[in-house]
Amino acid sequence: MANYTIDAAKLVDYLPYGVEIDLYEGKAYVSLVGFLFKNSRIFGIPIPLLGTFEEVNLRFYVKRKEGNIVKRGVVFINETVPYKPVAWLANKLYKEHYIAIPTKHHIVKENTHKNIEFHWKTPSQWNKVEVESENLSKEMLHGSLQEFIFEHYYGFTRLSERTSQEYRIRHPRWKINKVTKYHVNCNFLEMYGPDFAELTYQKPDSVFLAEGSDVSIDWKRLKIQ
Repeated sequence: MANYTIDAAKLVDYLPYGVEIDLYEGKAYVSLVGFLFKNSRIFGIPIPLLGTFEEVNLRFYVKRKEGNIVKRGVVFINETVPYKPVAWLANKLYKEHYIAIPTKHHIVKENTHKNIEFHWKTPSQWNKVEVESENLSKEMLHGSLQEFIFEHYYGFTRLSERTSQEYRIRHPRWKINKVTKYHVNCNFLEMYGPDFAELTYQKPDSVFLAEGSDVSIDWKRLKIQ
């Protein structure tokens, strides 16, 4: 996850109804995320031939207050997968912003470290995010930026100017690996539009790697009006 500070005003037009931008120490963040879906299922049924694939997404962080409860979540600007049927199904079921373009990944694990790469192809180039990290995993520190980035357990989707939906994402607290090297090559303008063009030449504020886990997404959606 390559994390960038951004002017919060640039995110306002992407905000679903009923939520506000979640800040860490007064700063708004967007994250360029690469990960691997493995053995995906819908209603517990495996997806034949298409259940394992890369996803690359750009997301930012929001919160919704319900009385004394604060629900911290994410909003996706764009989600990229390699298969058109997967993108179509995700958009149909979840009303998200999936597109299908060529993707690939490369993972090498050694005794003490590992190297992980995710690639995705836009019309002009192959884009890439790559990290080298230690194999040893550790717990995230409470109150840290890492915890802020990873510990958002809701998704929010804009349906219209006055309607949005909320869904729950469930997974255990992830462990992280210390990143020792990284490289990001992404044409943000071509991939995500002019609001994010400046990130093409901006060094990430931080780059994190988590080991991941089983993840489930609640089918039930809460409509916010």
